[in-house]
Amino acid sequence: MLTIALACPQEVHAQLDVVPQQPQYNDNTQWYVNDKGNGADIFYITSTETGDYAMPSGAMCHWADTYRDSLRTPIYNEMLGVDTLLSGDLNFFSPYYRQCSLQSFTSNDTLAKRLPIAIDDVKRAFEYYLNNINHDRPFILAGFSQGAMIVLELLKEMSPHTSKRMIAAYVIGASISEQLASKCSNIVPASGSDDTGVTICYNSVRDAGCAMWPRSALAINPVNWRTDSTPATLVTEPSPLLPLSSQEKDNLTIHLDVPSGLLIVEGYSATDYVLPLVGKEGNYHSREIWLYRNHLRENMALRAATFLSHTPK
Repeated sequence: MLTIALACPQEVHAQLDVVPQQPQYNDNTQWYVNDKGNGADIFYITSTETGDYAMPSGAMCHWADTYRDSLRTPIYNEMLGVDTLLSGDLNFFSPYYRQCSLQSFTSNDTLAKRLPIAIDDVKRAFEYYLNNINHDRPFILAGFSQGAMIVLELLKEMSPHTSKRMIAAYVIGASISEQLASKCSNIVPASGSDDTGVTICYNSVRDAGCAMWPRSALAINPVNWRTDSTPATLVTEPSPLLPLSSQEKDNLTIHLDVPSGLLIVEGYSATDYVLPLVGKEGNYHSREIWLYRNHLRENMALRAATFLSHTPK
């Protein structure tokens, strides 16, 4: 995760002209909902699916317009994809929000000015979810990339009453600073596969020289759920962009490099993973959910079951 000093949303609004209308979370069009009647939820925050785009005036906009179909479609596709891959029997809720564009991540200063609008939207969505949708069920808080950065913002302000219901927080494809980890009582490092009230974090690379973010104070291997360097074997199709039937499976070795806090992936064959603008060859950021999808789904179910088994009836 980039190290940034965030502006407040009010300052951002005052400084910039082209900001899409604020999503209203009592409007069901601003939600992806898959309520299966389960006793536990996933609240998922999407990654960056938006690029800069021109408004009718010719001015450029740097945030998603959550009421504009052309911008909603890729966000919806991520919501549907992650729900399909990870939720299993758990209820799945995800808010549309004014995520900042991919171009925003090209400098710390730019991101610091633009990210607060996205954070403010998700804070409002999470509050609405807790008050109107969740009905006191335990929940998993999960986000990927920009969404993972916002998960950390929610953890900073989460009340003790709410945190008692949090099964786990999955901070996927971001990093957690030593300072934040030491100051935020809601960030508790996961130490295994079934502990609850914990935070899961990892970043996948070919080697430490391919890192995009600073070292994370928290890291765990999502294949064997260990925090040491014990390797694990992962057999999977390498690409989500090709039909599974057309792919040879990779036989990967995954281990945590403890000094760097990075997840080292050996044997990965895909070449279609590099993100535009901010991506780096050898950094598997775009594959953080795909590669570990089966392990993440099983793990979310396990942690939820463990949490529910300890909850008084």
